[in-house]
Amino acid sequence: MAASAAAFLLAVLSAVAGFGGGVLLLPVFTALFGLRVAVPVLTLTQLASNAARVWLNRRELHAALARRFALGAVPFALAGALLLAHAPLAALKRLLGVFLLGVVAWRRLGRPPEGRPGARTFVAVGAASGLGSALLGSVGPLTAPFFLAYGLTRAAYVGTEAAAALTLHLAKTAGYAGAGLLGRQVLLLGAALTPATLAGAWVGRRIVGRISDRTFVALVEAGLVAAALLFLAGR
Repeated sequence: MAASAAAFLLAVLSAVAGFGGGVLLLPVFTALFGLRVAVPVLTLTQLASNAARVWLNRRELHAALARRFALGAVPFALAGALLLAHAPLAALKRLLGVFLLGVVAWRRLGRPPEGRPGARTFVAVGAASGLGSALLGSVGPLTAPFFLAYGLTRAAYVGTEAAAALTLHLAKTAGYAGAGLLGRQVLLLGAALTPATLAGAWVGRRIVGRISDRTFVALVEAGLVAAALLFLAGR
């Protein structure tokens, strides 16, 4: 029940603020289930939400760009998923803390890529995303600037980013299965939490524009910093 409520509320928040659903859910799932269960469960919930966005925006998405991303993402996501099964949890939690702080710093201090990124850039971005996402759950806030710099907006951005993420999550799922991380508990949790995530995204879309984006983003970033400090403290 607590996990479903968290999935719903954070999906609403991320839909309004525009980013970070996976990043926000990971600390909550980790506290409830442990990191080695939380990351595969998060991946299963993201599969459904990304597939829905691909379908809804299928007419505008750039399939060629998503394929370039997948060239790098798929092999590195598989490698990262296998690594998760054997990596030391204490080190991973600290790495996650650094990653969350990096997300906030990127949003505050980072600059979008200069010029229009080329095909090789998206292969490299996909590779970094595949490895990072397999180990840390979600790296969407760090990859979004590259899709935006390419010139994608509105439905084209949403659909293409979702298509790229979908290939990434499918590869991660295969890797987790190969590493023995998709046990009965993970599959049941993924199935149980997916409806709450989708419902939260739907509600979030309904209230977009009624609440200040700046306020929500500030709250999200404060939550990311708090979660990062907890991970770095070893909790």
